[in-house]
Amino acid sequence: MGLFDFFKKKNTPPPLPTPEMADLSNNALQEGDVVEALRYGLGPCKVIRVEKGFEYESIGTGQRVSYLRMVDAITGLQKVKKAD
Repeated sequence: MGLFDFFKKKNTPPPLPTPEMADLSNNALQEGDVVEALRYGLGPCKVIRVEKGFEYESIGTGQRVSYLRMVDAITGLQKVKKAD
């Protein structure tokens, strides 16, 4: 190993793209928004920030589901509807 090998950039894989935080109508979602979850029977939920990203917390039951589980496979958008 030569002197300049120490300064070479290491080959690290690029980070995985995160799903777009938008509802099925493509309305942007952010922490604190209230949405109607279309999966897992959560009903009305609040978008909350956690250590590993975002979660949906059911207003009625307190159940939490990761935003990753709410991704619509076809569109890549969240399977929720933003409340007006």
